[in-house]
Amino acid sequence: MSDTIEKIKCLIIGSGPAGYTAAIYAARANMNPVLYQGMQPGGQLTTTNEVENFPGYVDGVTGPEMMVQLQKQAERFGADIRDGWATKVDFSGGIHKVWINDAIELHCETVIISTGASAKYLGLASEQHYLQMGGGVSACAVCDGFFYRNQEVVIVGAGDSACEEAHYLSKLCKKVTMLVRSEKFRASKIMEERVRKTENIEILLNHDTVEVLGDGQVVEAIKVLNKTTNETYDIPATGFFVAIGHKPNTDIFKEYLTLDETGYIINTPGTSKTNIEGVFVAGDAADHVYRQAITAAGTGCMAALDAERYLAAKE
Repeated sequence: MSDTIEKIKCLIIGSGPAGYTAAIYAARANMNPVLYQGMQPGGQLTTTNEVENFPGYVDGVTGPEMMVQLQKQAERFGADIRDGWATKVDFSGGIHKVWINDAIELHCETVIISTGASAKYLGLASEQHYLQMGGGVSACAVCDGFFYRNQEVVIVGAGDSACEEAHYLSKLCKKVTMLVRSEKFRASKIMEERVRKTENIEILLNHDTVEVLGDGQVVEAIKVLNKTTNETYDIPATGFFVAIGHKPNTDIFKEYLTLDETGYIINTPGTSKTNIEGVFVAGDAADHVYRQAITAAGTGCMAALDAERYLAAKE
């Protein structure tokens, strides 16, 4: 328990397009929003080298640059952007309590959760190297597939999302090699059939990724293991897509908020409202379907408007 308690009208937990957009709208509505950026200020987009599909950026923009601009825009309207992350919450009463860094206690009239979701990776050192370099490793085909037009790529995954992303890539790329780590797909039959019927998708069952190969800057091939024959070999590729799922960053809310089986916050359809009055959700913490910067920003706007209406109704 902290010695001092800070009272806040609108707390935004997490940054990224959802959090910063919520901060812009909340600040313009005189809600005096306080935003804590979380463990990864700017969210997933800070690991994205080029963003070319966000409206208004004619020549594209880097993910980190876009997040800096969104933060400055929110601050221009008076949003209080702070370092730190939420470590505990108590939504059991009329006042929503949130602890920052296990030390600072906040009592909030409204809370907007925009903690996002983290892509799961294989954990290979080479995978992480090229991910950080922005040189050919991605967890989002819709975001980055455009950069690999008429090239050969590899995607790893076995579920519906992996099949969807492989099919999307097949429309852009010369060849898509799909690595399924077990002997069968986890995807629905209709999604599996879709990739099996796509001519430029080669499916390799029972294959593991051993290493992402390249020149240190960009990806050139993927070393794989055929677990049936125990043979290793290289697949030429300029892009490596990981589609093995996402983990929503919602663990601290599970005692109070309704989550689905994966951990995504369930909101009232068509709104940002959660099962707790005065607590709203925006961005990938509730979205396992679209997961785009533009949709996250849209739900950030919704959350701020919903929070504003909630406060107005209480006056």
